[in-house]
Amino acid sequence: MQKIKSSCIVSSAAFSVKKSIIKQYDSFNKKPPVVGDLVFGEVSAIGHHRLIESKSGRKHTLNVGTRAIFVFGNRYAPDQFEGIVPHSSQEFVELFSQGGVVGEVKTQNQMVGVTTKIKVLGYVCDNESKVINTTDYVLISSKNSARNKKGAKIILCIGTTMNSGKTHAAAACCYAISSMGKSVRAAKITGTASLKDILLMNDCGAEYVADFTYFGYPSTYLMDKSQLFNMFHTFDMKYGNNPMNYIVIEFADGIFQRETAMLLKMPEVRERISKLVFCAPDSTAVFGGIHALRDKFGLIPDAISGLCSSSPLAVREIKEFTDIPILQSMEKDYKKIYSIVGV
Repeated sequence: MQKIKSSCIVSSAAFSVKKSIIKQYDSFNKKPPVVGDLVFGEVSAIGHHRLIESKSGRKHTLNVGTRAIFVFGNRYAPDQFEGIVPHSSQEFVELFSQGGVVGEVKTQNQMVGVTTKIKVLGYVCDNESKVINTTDYVLISSKNSARNKKGAKIILCIGTTMNSGKTHAAAACCYAISSMGKSVRAAKITGTASLKDILLMNDCGAEYVADFTYFGYPSTYLMDKSQLFNMFHTFDMKYGNNPMNYIVIEFADGIFQRETAMLLKMPEVRERISKLVFCAPDSTAVFGGIHALRDKFGLIPDAISGLCSSSPLAVREIKEFTDIPILQSMEKDYKKIYSIVGV
């Protein structure tokens, strides 16, 4: 075993693991990696990702030679990379995200440059030489598995794809609800490790925030249904017991993405939705999204938001084919937002 300096950067993908137990690594262990395995690595070549986000939310600049704690995981990002955990031990891996998720690229957007390369120095191990895995460290649990009374009101933000404006819409909801004197909690149930989204919701008034990293997962791509629902349900049971309160939830990527589609089809999820906010970049995407939600999922959004809501021209076009209220995510009139999402 070799020591890891206490000052070493620990990526946000390892959020659930206490930094105090990250002390050593094994350079001789060549076992096949699995989702959640912590690895001590060194940047060997700078590519698309030039920063890494630590557990504090700080963005650290990467240089050739920078050493940090990374986490094996899968990623689904249409604007960037599709990455998976390799089936065997590798000398070099690729950095998929600022959150520190690594593995090997399966496909990538042609508009994006090559990945940042990481030389694997060894697995991070505990005092018993066992590889530390994020899935063994869960920060959120609930005493109850079911409730007999009505729960908190859930506002669900979904969209056409990544970067369609879901997080800002969710943050706007948090801001409006908290400004009205209501208690709100927020969560991002799917995606790839990145604290900035839930930190924005926290800044906008959410008293408690969480995402899948709180449940020990560096990402949610290729997870099974039971794991996905467990996160949704546990957060709901932990923070959603007061019917006077609100929960704002974001599902990452678009409605056709594997995990998002799984959740939207679950009756247990659908019956908990009080308000559905659909986010899109433009009016055409709104038109198609409304029909897709109706035809594929049997859902009708209660509000339209996202990037399109910031454009007066896009808003004008949208109003020509639907009466669904438009929630302008950059709107500072919290009463106007609350009139749309409040229950």
